[in-house]
Amino acid sequence: MSKEKIGAVMVVGGGVAGMQAALDVANSGYYVYLVERTSSIGGIMSQLDKTFPTNDCSMCIISPKLVEVGRHINIELLTLSEVKDISGEEGNFDVQVTQYPRYVDMDKCIACGLCAQKCPKKVDSEYDERLIKRKAIYLKYPQAVPLKYAIDSEKCIFFKNGRCKACEKFCPTGAINFDDQKKDLSLKVGSIILATGVRAYDPATHDIYGYGKSPNIITSLEFERILSASGPFGGHLVRPSDKKEPKKIAWLQCVGSRDTHIGARGYCSSVCCTYAIKEAMLAKEHSKEPLDTAIFYMDIRTHGKDFEKYYNRGRDESGIRFIKSKISNIFPVGDTGNQIIRYIDENGRRVDEEFDIVVLSVGLGISKEVIELAGKLGVELDHYNFVSTTSFDPVKTSVPGIAVCGAFESPIDIPTSVIESSAAAGLAGISLSESRWSLTKKEEIPEEIDIRGEPPRIGVFICRCGINIAGVVDVPAVVDFASTLPYVVHTEENMFSCSQDTQDKITKIIKEKRLNRVVVSACTPKTHEPLFQETLINAGINKYLFDMANIRNHCSWVHSAEHEGATEKAKELTMMAVAKVALHEPLIEPELELNQSALIIGGGISGMAAAKTLSGQGYHTYLIEKNEMLGGQARHIHKTWQGEDVQQNLNRMIEEIQSDDKIDVYLESEITEVNGFVGNFKTSIQKDDKEEVLEHGVTIIASGAEELKPDKYLYGHDPRVLTGLELDRKFIKNDNSIKNIKSALFIQCVGSRIEERPYCSKTCCTHSIKNALQLKELNPEMDIFILYRDMRTYGLREDLYRKARKKGILFFRYDVNKELSVDNDREDLRIRFTDSTIKRKIEIKPNLLVLASAIVPPKKNPLAQMFKVTLNDDGFFMEAHVKLRPVDCATDGVFICGLAHAPKPIDESIAQAQAAATRAVTLLAQKTTNMSGTVAYIDPLNCSSCGVCINICPFSAPSFIEKGPFTGKAEINSVLCKGCGLCTASCRSGAIHLKGFDNDQIFSQIFALEEAV
Repeated sequence: MSKEKIGAVMVVGGGVAGMQAALDVANSGYYVYLVERTSSIGGIMSQLDKTFPTNDCSMCIISPKLVEVGRHINIELLTLSEVKDISGEEGNFDVQVTQYPRYVDMDKCIACGLCAQKCPKKVDSEYDERLIKRKAIYLKYPQAVPLKYAIDSEKCIFFKNGRCKACEKFCPTGAINFDDQKKDLSLKVGSIILATGVRAYDPATHDIYGYGKSPNIITSLEFERILSASGPFGGHLVRPSDKKEPKKIAWLQCVGSRDTHIGARGYCSSVCCTYAIKEAMLAKEHSKEPLDTAIFYMDIRTHGKDFEKYYNRGRDESGIRFIKSKISNIFPVGDTGNQIIRYIDENGRRVDEEFDIVVLSVGLGISKEVIELAGKLGVELDHYNFVSTTSFDPVKTSVPGIAVCGAFESPIDIPTSVIESSAAAGLAGISLSESRWSLTKKEEIPEEIDIRGEPPRIGVFICRCGINIAGVVDVPAVVDFASTLPYVVHTEENMFSCSQDTQDKITKIIKEKRLNRVVVSACTPKTHEPLFQETLINAGINKYLFDMANIRNHCSWVHSAEHEGATEKAKELTMMAVAKVALHEPLIEPELELNQSALIIGGGISGMAAAKTLSGQGYHTYLIEKNEMLGGQARHIHKTWQGEDVQQNLNRMIEEIQSDDKIDVYLESEITEVNGFVGNFKTSIQKDDKEEVLEHGVTIIASGAEELKPDKYLYGHDPRVLTGLELDRKFIKNDNSIKNIKSALFIQCVGSRIEERPYCSKTCCTHSIKNALQLKELNPEMDIFILYRDMRTYGLREDLYRKARKKGILFFRYDVNKELSVDNDREDLRIRFTDSTIKRKIEIKPNLLVLASAIVPPKKNPLAQMFKVTLNDDGFFMEAHVKLRPVDCATDGVFICGLAHAPKPIDESIAQAQAAATRAVTLLAQKTTNMSGTVAYIDPLNCSSCGVCINICPFSAPSFIEKGPFTGKAEINSVLCKGCGLCTASCRSGAIHLKGFDNDQIFSQIFALEEAV
């Protein structure tokens, strides 16, 4: 008889991947132990200045996630801890964890910082990449979670010679504990998720480009800290050597990546090209004088969603120079601190160019500690020490019950890491579904204080955000101004309002000062409003007695050169928020029961993977496919880039779906109508002449995309011209005709990276190389040519590119600005193009021409309107947040995955499908959900029954009353309403009011501004 499975999960690693995995697991009904080796969570993302492609402040994005993890009642943080041993099996693991001493009592430490101020010992700051010093007692960074100091015993004077104890002497709470001992913990968990992340390549280990010999040759991570407002130079762009502002900066790509020399790594690190573009763009923004920025590269690999647009923006709008080159040497210019880069340009000329700063774009790799951990767990690694996974189980390790996510799986960017984190959480949930909620605790929410009848008592909190705001806006002046405003009884400035300690402090002040309304002047409400609203709940007041002034985006960012004007605007925005919040009233959020079924649209690889994940967690699923069979585009693919047989795996998936009694499959079915909202959708589907209404709580859109059918290069006019998928079909059918071909040529970027479709289709480079190698396998004597713009075999796929070159496949980089023609020369195909390296025209006459055609979404997509979700300019579905909610749609209860979201290969499609299903489970598992209180309502006495609100509402919230005394008048379904205000603004009779944004509240802001002027 098998043991009862343990409803707890251990997540190893506290970076963005580990945090997301922990939250998804905890919100799905399991207790979580989050094990982190360092003193606080946050990982590399906490060190970054901003993120691409939106250039959002990295810390501003991650802070709400940090606080959410730190607050979560079902997540237990074990910092300064590492896994020592493991035993048991899936569902019942015994894990031995050692927690090293912090030497600071976490219950007593108030993070006042006096200990660090008085500590005499200075050591290199690892967080600031050793550009400045920290103390031997330290806080990793200002927003750290947990916000508790720790003593570095290896550097502390007392631990080295028995003297000092300054920290103990000055600590006001007696938190210092020099007798603290390490603890050996034994944890019982049902599943383990590895989110240990990566370490940046150290160019000093093999003297790369003189790193370490000049302070002005720095790594990209060091440059992030230089740019950061919380960094060593306060966000001012200066050279480390003399603190002067640079005039020319160079970025050198592929440092420690795409190289087979000793100490280097053969794979592509995936993120370096785009982060170099980001850094160059940000450097230009930071620079007072015009800044010359140059990126030296082999191939530009901006293959992610919207990354190509970002590249085009950097080149065309920001004026970044992109230099395809081979660098032979870097040497100093006397004692100026400048460096000369000697390189061979694309024309074969030797060039010497002088720069003030040289930034090495370092790659990502696995640390020795993580490799040792994998050995303890018995997890199989590949030859680069990443976890070995397959395309059809992208987050499953070789050990049942242990999943992997983030960059330990392969070098990936933040959105993909977050996607894999949710997928890994889903995998854990499948194995433990019978134990859901068995070990979790229930949070006690303070009783809400009734403020009715009380005069407003407003607290105003102004955020410095390091120098993100304070570097431009005179924050103390805004605080002083706010203290003079009506009903304001408390004002203060905070270094980081979104940090955990500030949140706790705001809660305390609300209680002490009996505040009944709060204004925070900081950054964008889009990412931070829910965080502050939860703080109000914890203080016992209604979350809607809150308003936020965005003085970062609207003041310091857009008026960075106008300090006085930005300060005045910050005062005005704060004043308007105070005037409005004084009129706020508590709002009620209706609670809804969630239908425990899910609808998945699309029966391709993604749709089936999502259905399997939901079914595995115990949820009934409807799978809708418009075609006569399941499989989607995967039916046309021969093998994955790792060599797995797609058709064999696809048939296995289809059999599993069709035999699963929790999955109802509807083939040849079309969706005709969608009604309802999160938790209670009603979707009408039609098959033949029959219509059926399906009721479900959540929706996953996996509707896919297609291969473009080109209108050029003789496609459709000559049978020797095929698309990539058409060649795959010949492989699947074992077509003998291709074995006798003497030569084949592939053309990349057919329909991609052009004005009409300015995106990279991501899969094409790898797909063409894989097919070229397959042709070589069938006929080793075949001559094969690949014409490309940038070879984008990102991540571990670089091995495939290297293998192709060794096999004799020839690669030509063609000049996209010059004609590439395909025509018939009597019996032969003739391809003419200009090689961008030798600057000469080349003519090739192959027997077969393969076009790497773009992945394109449907020209018309009725699903977007039906489910009230947004499409981007390219026609793919948009996520709620590119970094932190990459599978959620802005419409609650709707999720996206696979090609419907963006072009991607099979492994990434499956991971995203599993992630979408997991995110859906975090809703379904709660059984109920609260809807927003900021909704519109109609006064039926004033309604003229004109119907304008019904016609204009994008969410179908208003409708006419059919029965009762107000028959024919309009009413609003508060569950469908999203509070956009369109109906309120359009109502001719003034019958519609928007809670929280009523006329009095809007006019109070206008009148306050008028009085100030």
